[in-house]
Amino acid sequence: MNTKKFLVSGVIGGIINFLLGWLFYGILFKDIYPEGENMNMVFTFLSCLTYSLFIAYIFTKWAGISNPVTGLKAGALIGLFTSLSMNFFMYSNKAVNYPNMILDVVITIFITAIMGAAIAYIIKKLE
Repeated sequence: MNTKKFLVSGVIGGIINFLLGWLFYGILFKDIYPEGENMNMVFTFLSCLTYSLFIAYIFTKWAGISNPVTGLKAGALIGLFTSLSMNFFMYSNKAVNYPNMILDVVITIFITAIMGAAIAYIIKKLE
């Protein structure tokens, strides 16, 4: 694994993830997850960064993905499974809001697909 590819693509992916999350969850669909009084943007960014580093690790270490179209598809699939897992867990102890759950899954698929394409593009550019 090339550490430079992993770190650079992961950090850029994290920034893209954070900005798209801000656009979708902070502006367009802010009622899905209302901002609480204890909102910590540093932890939000660290979450985005960790997730993108996870994707970058998969792409560079295991899958060898450096084509943006393949990154888009792989990102969408990873986004599907991670968002379903998180939503199932989140709603396991409270009333299910199906419209919000479905919307969150769709948004996460979209964001992760774009992030996956960007990560693959950066990996290709660093070859």
